[in-house]
Amino acid sequence: MLKFFKVIALLEGVSYLALFSNMLFIKPTNLTLYKTLLFPIGMAHGLLFVTYIILAVMLKFEQNWDWKKFGIICLASVVPFGTFYIEKKYLKNV
Repeated sequence: MLKFFKVIALLEGVSYLALFSNMLFIKPTNLTLYKTLLFPIGMAHGLLFVTYIILAVMLKFEQNWDWKKFGIICLASVVPFGTFYIEKKYLKNV
């Protein structure tokens, strides 16, 4: 399940960056394209975020993570590039 979590973490991070890119780079130049992309990117990111948190809770008990590690892993999902850092620092042994 840890390998699946790593894949979800990667996809969640990429979807977060895609959402920001849509907001920062496409919205000022092409409002129609921005509105077209907002729902699918936002929905994908939302589903991946929820999946990331659920898997983190499940892995907290399966892997016996302490509360500090669990908190850092959960907080990384709301920081840009956070999930990439978590994979490099905490999940590199798999």
